[in-house]
Amino acid sequence: MTVGIVGLGLMGGSFAKALKKYNLVSEIVGYDHNEEHQKEALTLGFVDKIVDLEDLKKSDMIVLTIPVDAIIEFNMKLKDLPKSTTVIDFGSTKQMIVEQLPKELKSQYIPAHPMTGTEKFGPSAAVDNLYENKTIVLCDLQHVDELHKNRVINIFETIGMKIVYMDSSNHDVHACFMSHLPHAISFSLATTVMSHEDPNSIVALAAGGFKDMSRVAKSSPHMWSDIFRQNRKNLLHSIDLFQSQMDYAKKLIEDEDYEKLASWMQKANTLHDIL
Repeated sequence: MTVGIVGLGLMGGSFAKALKKYNLVSEIVGYDHNEEHQKEALTLGFVDKIVDLEDLKKSDMIVLTIPVDAIIEFNMKLKDLPKSTTVIDFGSTKQMIVEQLPKELKSQYIPAHPMTGTEKFGPSAAVDNLYENKTIVLCDLQHVDELHKNRVINIFETIGMKIVYMDSSNHDVHACFMSHLPHAISFSLATTVMSHEDPNSIVALAAGGFKDMSRVAKSSPHMWSDIFRQNRKNLLHSIDLFQSQMDYAKKLIEDEDYEKLASWMQKANTLHDIL
């Protein structure tokens, strides 16, 4: 099987590595508008060659690992694919992508979201074992032909992923709390520090907690502004809920009600009972 990877960065490069590791493909071809990324992907060896759009369409499977707005735009270029070609997108939002999917692709298109990643991007960010033992969400498969469902399920199971099935609307709600809101908080924390009159002195004291919370603020602003826009309604709702918790904590501190504050923190501790 020949697989075409569109977007030769962290997600695409790491997936190509996994496909090669488990001998799931005969050839991996790459497609990326950035010529430096093309050269780097070839040098790193996770793609066998770079192709143009027409040659990409000859692949047995095409995997879209590009920003969510670009996925919607790119799908319009794939309307004439053979019905035997499987298309997967790895976008962090799903509902808008599904709603704008060309009808010609519905029977062969798998909306997927691997719950993994790092704050790094570009071909050099690709790593081994990014996908193993991680969860992947597959959405809205009711109209997808069995050929494509079985092909994709076999690949994800072979590389050791846990598969969860969900409709795209529910996915976007849940992904907002698990990924999109934490990114918004991390960007806010980093911006708060950088807006201080002496950010260097603050960062000099940075320990594990601050580094953990601010790490994802290094993520691509272009990619994440697209995600925030596509999941705007859910993100705004989650920010309101988060703000209400911050306001509650602020009030307890203002009132010096540290007993209630400790109880509030104790409730937060219980999250890790279900993680």
